[in-house]
Amino acid sequence: MFCSVPTSTSGSADVENSVALAVGAVAERGRMLPCIIYMFIWSTLIYDPIACWTWNSSGWVFQMGGLDFAGGTPVHIASGTAALAYSYMLGKRSGHGTQELNYRPHNVTHIVIGTVFLWVGWFGFNAGSALAANLRAIMAAVCTNLAACVGGITWCLVDYRLERKWSTVGFCSGVIAGLVAITPGSGYVPAWAAVVFGAVGGVVCNYATKLKYFLRCDDALDIFAVHGVGGFVGNILTAFFAADYIAHLDGYTVIPGGWLNHNWVQLGYQLADSLAGGAYSFIGTCLILGALDFIGKFLPAFRLRATEEEEALGIDDVEIGEFAYDYVELTRELKVPDDDVDEGMSMHSLHHNGAGMAITSHHEKNQESMDSANQLADWAHRA
Repeated sequence: MFCSVPTSTSGSADVENSVALAVGAVAERGRMLPCIIYMFIWSTLIYDPIACWTWNSSGWVFQMGGLDFAGGTPVHIASGTAALAYSYMLGKRSGHGTQELNYRPHNVTHIVIGTVFLWVGWFGFNAGSALAANLRAIMAAVCTNLAACVGGITWCLVDYRLERKWSTVGFCSGVIAGLVAITPGSGYVPAWAAVVFGAVGGVVCNYATKLKYFLRCDDALDIFAVHGVGGFVGNILTAFFAADYIAHLDGYTVIPGGWLNHNWVQLGYQLADSLAGGAYSFIGTCLILGALDFIGKFLPAFRLRATEEEEALGIDDVEIGEFAYDYVELTRELKVPDDDVDEGMSMHSLHHNGAGMAITSHHEKNQESMDSANQLADWAHRA
């Protein structure tokens, strides 16, 4: 059944992107082995059926007349709702909602580089979904770039209204929101409509990041806000702006269009597709993870979440045994008194050569100087 979905480079990229987005929810507390098993099961039992009913000529959404050019439902809504379910099944990170948990971005430079990679790659699976080098593919690429630019600017403006800062991370988030929103309509809408997709996607996804507080969910990477909500916004806007002449740029696709062509019922089709895909992915993810966690009660290897002690040490240490930055270990050692060192900590965390000890000593001297300066400032303030 699933083999009849058109095969292409963009198609294989879609399933890879979908499952990669979904497992972002495991950040800082999920274990790797059950996550990998979940990825295989989810790709087979959740993504494949949604892709089938969306793009297979025998699929119910395809036959109904739903419009999804590059994966608004199979990729973004499915992965966003899966991430939401995964967040619920794992529970909140230790210290969530308190000052104990640091929400600063890991590395802004990496965020920018990653956004650039995604931006360029998005041309591949949006324009590539035309399955040919034709005018429709070119229009999809133009719409993709416009929506990304407008989404980034819009998110920045919304953040500036509150923070009075031009956030680089905010711009990157807006770019992704614009790209997500334009995905289902990129091969159906005119170029000017991409501006609307980017603006609406940027605003709605920005405010959707607050939903996790209302839902009492620790969605660490705002996957549901950007991809789940962004995909839904893109599907709905496609109903408004889909045009029959854009789809026919490839020379053979014929659609009744959306509201631009007075095809009012298209909104109902898009809603049905979006809600069905989101519900199927959310419920299916809960069932898969529930089964894995149940098995984990008897076979600890399948346990979804790291223990509290493992979470405190860090998933890098516990699951991989390697670290991105050596200075993280110096900082950790400074914070842990020698007499309180737990035997369970990795040898890498406790083992330092003379150079490391010298750096630690230098750091302690700097800390003493800072403490003295702070004490003097406090005396001066009291005077």
